[in-house]
Amino acid sequence: MKPPLRIAMWSGPRNISTAMMRAWENRGDCCVSDEPLYAHYLAATGLDHPGRAQVIAAGETDWRKVVAALAGPVPGGARLWYQKHMTHHLLPGMALDWIDGLHNVLLIRDPREVVASYVKSRATVTATDIGVLRQVELLERLESRGRTTPIIDAGDFLRAPEAHLRALCDHLGIAFTARMLQWPPGPRASDGPWAPYWYARVLQSTGFEPPAAPGIALSGAHADVAEACLPAYRLLHGRRMRPQA
Repeated sequence: MKPPLRIAMWSGPRNISTAMMRAWENRGDCCVSDEPLYAHYLAATGLDHPGRAQVIAAGETDWRKVVAALAGPVPGGARLWYQKHMTHHLLPGMALDWIDGLHNVLLIRDPREVVASYVKSRATVTATDIGVLRQVELLERLESRGRTTPIIDAGDFLRAPEAHLRALCDHLGIAFTARMLQWPPGPRASDGPWAPYWYARVLQSTGFEPPAAPGIALSGAHADVAEACLPAYRLLHGRRMRPQA
């Protein structure tokens, strides 16, 4: 039998990462993990996020134990393990060699859109909070080790989800299934305890929604954060997947 395929989707917050997790879980042959490093991140940084106490109580705060579990038996014996990760959860001082054993994918979104969405749930935001700078560092690390790392832009993806999923499945050497395009609404046992604070739209969703119309207006510190992240985003965007719809 083939060894299980462990897929790590590295995103920033307020992307389509939870909807993407729904798509993979709905395949029927894939288990999912929702931000397994989040409890460690909050405990180590002391940051005040919505539901902080619940996240820490429900999760593992030692990143080494998290990494060991991610390398262990696949839950339920599934042949695919989709891991939804946030790049800003990779804190300084954490070893990163475990990432080399995963099939890594980067999920990006225009930082202006990310910031505008993020501040609806948390009043303050920094460039570090939205993960795109860390995505560039992760890409450079993987490429220095000869790893091909697909990059998916959320806006492009939502205009052609099937084409992108087919291309990603082809890259991973697995079959695409139309079950990835639609799912039942509502919560999942796999959702993190932060779902009530961040997942309102995806809990109502039954599939990928069209991209939002442009017209975001940021000002002050919020605009500064987005501007600081734009060069990194544009670098990644220039190397994104471009499948034929």
